[in-house]
Amino acid sequence: MSKTITIKLTMSGSSAGPFTIKDQFGNVIAVDVPKKTLIRGISYMVDDDVNLIVIESTGKCAFTKSFPLTEFDIVEYANKTYVQSTTACIWRHLTNIRLYNYFYGNIEPYVIEYPFAYQYQDEILQNVKDYTKAYEYLDIRDGVFNDNVRIETNDKWFNKAILYNGQQSSGILELVAKPMHNLRAYMQYPILNTDSKTITYTKSDNFYQYNTFWALQKSSQIPLFRTTCESLSIDKVVNQENMDYGPRSFKKATIRAKELKVRHILDNSATTHLVSQFIITPAQISYK
Repeated sequence: MSKTITIKLTMSGSSAGPFTIKDQFGNVIAVDVPKKTLIRGISYMVDDDVNLIVIESTGKCAFTKSFPLTEFDIVEYANKTYVQSTTACIWRHLTNIRLYNYFYGNIEPYVIEYPFAYQYQDEILQNVKDYTKAYEYLDIRDGVFNDNVRIETNDKWFNKAILYNGQQSSGILELVAKPMHNLRAYMQYPILNTDSKTITYTKSDNFYQYNTFWALQKSSQIPLFRTTCESLSIDKVVNQENMDYGPRSFKKATIRAKELKVRHILDNSATTHLVSQFIITPAQISYK
């Protein structure tokens, strides 16, 4: 035999959800349930012997709570409204020196943007050379921090880049280290993805550098970026609807203007410690 239960969310934090719903026996009732759905209320069929529901938030603010099943009437159900709680999650920071840009159990993006302004003529960007020290920390057996447990790597760096000016954008460039002594693997790049382009970078004379980019916006009269409500720390994200990552045999426009902005992003690692020094963007004057 089975029975119908109704779940309605009445209080949670702003970052709660999506949710996984189980019974007390560990049987999964639903997965990836959006917070909006639980706020409206949703019903499920469960076995008669179920008397406890376990709701788990699987997003950035992870928690698990159990609720016993109780009876209520339709008026009481209708009067239940949602209230957003401002109670913060308790989290201890700086307990592991090997972790950076790691908050509340999640990797948060480390973003740095460099602006450049040219002289009278437009200039064509040729490549990007960045002097950044990338450190990886080793295990500390005695638990006492010291600078001698780190190494400076050659294949760890930012994993994304965006080059843009007022009317052009390279879109999202996925950065990977150049395969060494493997011409076959190297010839696979650039890799054109649905929402990004994967290119290689090299490290030479302590400069990280790359140069496989071109302007790929569909129209300069459509915004290159949009605002995100994911975090107030992120000022803008690429407007992917205006980006064309497909092959362009004869329409690879150069990044050309009187200004340039280079945005570097690290969002796939929390164990890489980046110390940014300075950046160089060699360009040549574009005569017209």
